[in-house]
Amino acid sequence: MGYPGRLAVLLLVAATATAVVAHNDTGEHKNYLVIVRAPYEYDTNVYKNVSSWHASLVSSVCDQAKEQLDADPEAATRLIYSYRNVINGFAARLTEDEVHHMSEKDWFLKALPEKTYQLMTTHTPRMLGLTGPMFHPGVWNRTNMGEGMIIGILDGGIAGSHPSFDGTGMPPPPAKWKGRCDFNSSVCNNKLIGARSFYESAKWRWEGIDDPVLPIDDSAHGTHVSSTAAGAFVPGANAMGSGFGTAAGMAPRAHLAFYQVCFVGKGCDRDDILAAIDDALDEGIDVLSMSLGDDSAGDFAADPIALGGFSAVMRDVFVCTSAGNQGPLPATVANEAPWLLTVAAATTDRSFPADVKLGNGVEITGESHYQPSTYGSVQQPLVMDTSADGTCSDKTVLTAAQVAGKIVLCHSGGNLTNLEKGSILHDAGAVAMIIIFPVDAGSVIMLKAHALPATHVAYKELDKIMAYVNSTQSPSAQLLFKGTVLGNRLAPVVAPFSSRGPSRQNQGILKPDITGPGVNIIAAVPMPNGLPQPPNEMAYKFDVMSGTSMAAPHIGGIAVLIKKAHPTWSPAAIKSAMMTTADTMDGRRMQMLDQDGRPANLISMGAGFINPIKAMNPGLVYNQSAHDYIPYLCGLGYNDHEVTSIIHPAPPLSCKQLPVIHQKDLNYPSIVVYLDKEPYAVNVSRAVTNVDNGVAVYAASVELPASLSAKVTPDLLGFREMNEVQTFTVTIRTKDGQTMKDRIAEGQLKWVSRKHVVRSPIVVSRKKFFKENAMANNGQRVGDS
Repeated sequence: MGYPGRLAVLLLVAATATAVVAHNDTGEHKNYLVIVRAPYEYDTNVYKNVSSWHASLVSSVCDQAKEQLDADPEAATRLIYSYRNVINGFAARLTEDEVHHMSEKDWFLKALPEKTYQLMTTHTPRMLGLTGPMFHPGVWNRTNMGEGMIIGILDGGIAGSHPSFDGTGMPPPPAKWKGRCDFNSSVCNNKLIGARSFYESAKWRWEGIDDPVLPIDDSAHGTHVSSTAAGAFVPGANAMGSGFGTAAGMAPRAHLAFYQVCFVGKGCDRDDILAAIDDALDEGIDVLSMSLGDDSAGDFAADPIALGGFSAVMRDVFVCTSAGNQGPLPATVANEAPWLLTVAAATTDRSFPADVKLGNGVEITGESHYQPSTYGSVQQPLVMDTSADGTCSDKTVLTAAQVAGKIVLCHSGGNLTNLEKGSILHDAGAVAMIIIFPVDAGSVIMLKAHALPATHVAYKELDKIMAYVNSTQSPSAQLLFKGTVLGNRLAPVVAPFSSRGPSRQNQGILKPDITGPGVNIIAAVPMPNGLPQPPNEMAYKFDVMSGTSMAAPHIGGIAVLIKKAHPTWSPAAIKSAMMTTADTMDGRRMQMLDQDGRPANLISMGAGFINPIKAMNPGLVYNQSAHDYIPYLCGLGYNDHEVTSIIHPAPPLSCKQLPVIHQKDLNYPSIVVYLDKEPYAVNVSRAVTNVDNGVAVYAASVELPASLSAKVTPDLLGFREMNEVQTFTVTIRTKDGQTMKDRIAEGQLKWVSRKHVVRSPIVVSRKKFFKENAMANNGQRVGDS
């Protein structure tokens, strides 16, 4: 499949091409991302475009830039992608010998070997205040649901014919749209305006990936996240009979451009990701949502999300990413670049109670999406998996003789998924299944609909169940299905899987930034997993999924609405509006909790849970342009070539000619400081921009533990007009002038006016989390002393 502006057949300029150097072309070919040294640019009098120039660079070290591969008897081009926006370079198939010869060229900066990245509803619009109660219009009323905006999604495949992508009643895309949709005219419409596959790099790395022709795969992931961000209204949506309602994305009137960069079982190739972002920026998107990333937190100069994201921000495209699913361990957060919005995941206030009533009358709280009306709620024999780990992963134990007509208790884990266990038990004649979640999950239950009636129970309930089982020779139980319940006041709770900070690449910036709905999200799928026969027609089209992958498109869709209402706001202003208005309280108006029942800390939830209503009118924002990040990059220790590579296609620069901005002083909506040196005091500089109409006066208020003090100078800010900027300094110190007693302290800075509260979270630590040069040392942890 060819791409406009990108080389499909290698072009050689006969009269002016660089002389070809013959090398042994029989070595192992691998994909490399080759970065060209700035300020090298192509001569427009010699090469008609950047692709032909990159082709000449490849041909300078390859035998006519052609290869004969055993797996492909046809001559294949060596140049995979020629990038225009995201980086000054190209992707190519090269041998180690060829890379060595290329490194001797004066235009060569570095070559990065291939790398793979991983993929990380009916109620959430109302929960988030998008619809609004009667007589109090919500965000949708104020933004026309994002009409005229374009959100780009990078993910796996998409079920383009799904009703969530129906274009009925949608206006045509705006004139700026330059992309294409590779589905036919019966699928492409005014909702799904773009759909393409990027596989040119992946096809060389994985057997079985041929030209996908259409951006479709067997995964539900891409369809689910796309409908969450911008799905159309679909009445009667439900997940296996639960959660009935009208499904809609966060921006249901926005246009959707989909870019397939991930493939089932293969992941997402770095060079394909870069190519998709490269084209998306030329095609006219307003917001980019990517539920994928690198859990190892590579440095920004080699990370496609960071590289492509910076190019996007230079074009005022807002970029939303997922924090990763490696929680609850600390220092696992992905997508750490400060120009990206990094989203953690939390529960919603909707639950699906399905309790277990034991034979002794004790009821155990559980949840289930599949609650069949045909299930007879009577006491049935209760049995356990008798294998060593109790996970129901041994098929030789789960025989009909052992489980037929019985309820089976299974622990999560083992070598089978819970869906696979349910299918095996169903085939063996079990009447129901009780799944015990692992201890790390705490109070948060991630649901799936199984092939037989089942409920999911928190690990803390296991002692009650085992006490009963051990008290009788014939234990029994029954499942009590109670439907769908809204208004859980304990929500939101930070999900156990949601990756936590601190950031490894820039420990002076708080990551994740914000939290969104990411647990048990009902959204569109090509076909639900688990249940052989869905209970109704619409249940074939929706399913429940959990992950920070689900949280990111919620926030991406909300960014569309904010940008629609405020078209001149920069990506940094939109991010600030979200972060400074986020909620840290749950439905009880008490501190949000982590999955273990303890108060959630800032490195798990960031600034808090998204509040779209408040974010539409934040009062003040911490604004900055893409150019403002450059002195910060110099301060991180990147050299001139690396900085120039990150900020491409901006012109080359020298860090020596710029004032260095330390991480603590980046004009960010959150504050992180380290009191690791005498006199244990740090000054932090910030600037705020007035985005509200009229005269306003804001007073500073800082909340920190008693052992710390803070002074804000000035502590009153007066604004007379829109877009007026005021600067201030915060000095944070220990009160006794000695080192901090606690490892970490948390607090907040609030600027308060008659109309607004502009809140910035504060993290104070007595020492750095990682060695100073985290990039050079791969983020090695520093132990407490």
